[in-house]
Amino acid sequence: MKKLSKVISMVMMLAFVLTLLPAPTMAQEGIVCDSVVIVQADDWLSKLADKYLGDVTAYQVIADATNAKFEEGIESYATIEDVNVIEPGWKLCIPSASDAVAMMGGGEAAPAADSGDVVELRMTWYTDGNEDVVMRDLLDRFEAENPNIRVVMDTVAYSAILDNLPIQLAAGEGPDMARVTDLGGLSKFYLDMRPYLNDPGYWETNFGSTLGWLRPPGNTDGIYGFQTQLTITGPYINRTLFEQAGVPVPSDSSDSVTWQEWATASQQVADALGIDFTMAMDRSGHRFAGPAISMGAQYFDENGYPEVTDQGYRDMSEMFVGWHNDGVMPLEIWGASGYVGANEEFANSQVVFYMSGSWQIGQFSETIGDAFDWEAVPNPCGPAACTAMPGGAALVAIGDTEHPEEVTMVMEYLASEEILSEFSARTLFIPAHLGLSEAGVPFDTDLPQAKKSLDVYVGQVGLLSPIAIDLQAYPYNRVMFNTSRDRLTQVIVGELSLDDAIARTQEDIDQALAEEGVTK
Repeated sequence: MKKLSKVISMVMMLAFVLTLLPAPTMAQEGIVCDSVVIVQADDWLSKLADKYLGDVTAYQVIADATNAKFEEGIESYATIEDVNVIEPGWKLCIPSASDAVAMMGGGEAAPAADSGDVVELRMTWYTDGNEDVVMRDLLDRFEAENPNIRVVMDTVAYSAILDNLPIQLAAGEGPDMARVTDLGGLSKFYLDMRPYLNDPGYWETNFGSTLGWLRPPGNTDGIYGFQTQLTITGPYINRTLFEQAGVPVPSDSSDSVTWQEWATASQQVADALGIDFTMAMDRSGHRFAGPAISMGAQYFDENGYPEVTDQGYRDMSEMFVGWHNDGVMPLEIWGASGYVGANEEFANSQVVFYMSGSWQIGQFSETIGDAFDWEAVPNPCGPAACTAMPGGAALVAIGDTEHPEEVTMVMEYLASEEILSEFSARTLFIPAHLGLSEAGVPFDTDLPQAKKSLDVYVGQVGLLSPIAIDLQAYPYNRVMFNTSRDRLTQVIVGELSLDDAIARTQEDIDQALAEEGVTK
């Protein structure tokens, strides 16, 4: 009996001692990243905390979670020694909101599911505005309904989608899903979800006009993903600057303003107010294509083979190079390398006229708001058309995934009419979904500038040139876009004459297509 009493006493003492020990920390238990973010040039921790966790004071949580991942031996994560200093390119771990509250001492973390029962999927994502936050919210709801599936978002810079993702896919080290803009160019890496879909007919009915953009050459029925938005290229103007300069806005009095007329009016504004940049265009062959087609470029010969040696292409190239030579356009954009935009300069009232596209509406609603009157205007006209270029980003399933059924479940959820309508409404994206086009989307904005710009872009859809539509659908269009972009830059910086640049552009296209087995 004494022995039993001693045992009981020892057990009680041990229990008491255990109550005095600190509870396991998140670092000890293992951090789970709800999102993975790559630091951009204008990021700081409190900004990211506000964006992803809804609390600017949660910056320390991000630092602690990131450091914990590094301490786990995952050296791709940054080590944050000073919360006031983070560098572009650093990889950060964003825990879930509930875990963040627990790490700040406000409650218990959400219980971690048994890793053996949960399938973890990775989604590579980039963002132009708030769509990363919206997507994370939708995925959290999906996970609540499907606790056996966890989706980790890797939010990266857009340049990483263009430059790094293709390398990862070619090496077999890509994610399970990715948001891409080189729709056909990466198609050989996509997963055909048709065998796993509950209702392929839904996809064919609602996404049929854009499903072909994602298919490899020769494929006529694969279902590889869906457009997260239909984009339309086009210009924005700073109307406030026109008013301050006393210069009439050309599109107020004409439905067919030419490129030359916009350049003249924008230069008058810049001269009157001392604006840094008169006009700017994203450094993108896709952005250049719409104006070139409007000037008469055909982009294909009579047999459908790519050709950029006609007079229309030359006319737009001459005008474009001339704007850079005359200082109408800044060398900082097209004199650079890779993709470069002028969205920040426009938001800071440093650009009068900015050629970009509909995807900027959400970003400008946040970065500019009603600080000045900004708006999209119809695409300028040339002798052949007044066309935009269609396009967009798509969320695609990746063929190397080890979990095709689970990936398809995520894609079906996100592509459903109810969820896609919410995504479009909150991001201010034009949906490429027939049902939503007919029913309409209740865009979540009271900002007049955003509403007007959305109306302008929707109106541009009916003015798309057949050449623009065919060019967007061409599986090797990225070769054409990038080659024309890079050769034009060489003319702008004085490395090549325009004649040589056009000839070499065609040679580059021919060579790249030959490597793919495509010849005249």
